[in-house]
Amino acid sequence: MLIVLGILFAVAPAVVWTTIARTRPVGFAIGGMLLAGASLLISVQRGWIDAPRPDAHLVFTVLAPLVIACGAGLEGRYENSPSPEWISRRNGAIGLLGMQFALTLVVGLMYAVIISDGSDAPPSKALPSLPPGISLVNEGTDCGSGGCWRVATITSEDGLSHPEIIRELGLQQQSCRSNGWLLDWREVCVSARDTGGNVVVYATWGH
Repeated sequence: MLIVLGILFAVAPAVVWTTIARTRPVGFAIGGMLLAGASLLISVQRGWIDAPRPDAHLVFTVLAPLVIACGAGLEGRYENSPSPEWISRRNGAIGLLGMQFALTLVVGLMYAVIISDGSDAPPSKALPSLPPGISLVNEGTDCGSGGCWRVATITSEDGLSHPEIIRELGLQQQSCRSNGWLLDWREVCVSARDTGGNVVVYATWGH
């Protein structure tokens, strides 16, 4: 169900444009841009492109109406005064896009408030990719007074020592990166520790 809703959200601006486009050249150009944007957003939704989903939805929802407005402005240079029927369709399109933008803004603000308490652990994708010969033993989450973090126990299938495993992972020092562009301002910090019996990798939220 969520997949269907995500696809409908992505293609809605393109569908709106088909109802108000009046010229073939501009219509196809703007329609192509909107479909390209929808494809990128769906790729983010499905995880084919690694990008923060809330931010991607917000950027798409802001840019799509601007693209449509530019298309309508270009068409106005080559067409006569629009008919009353077109004006009615345009008003309906504005209402639909406005509702989509308001919904995205509300959900985005709710998301920002929810993540601000730090009660969630970073996702599994925050953990580093494992090179050949190094495998995951187990993975889970732990929580404490400072929030929650993701924990993974790593082992070597090639007999590497614990310091060698950490070096292969490139985690001799803690590494941090941005988790989002707009709504999620936190950093994801990844580190590794030799606990004596195992090598443990931690993914935590930074500031």
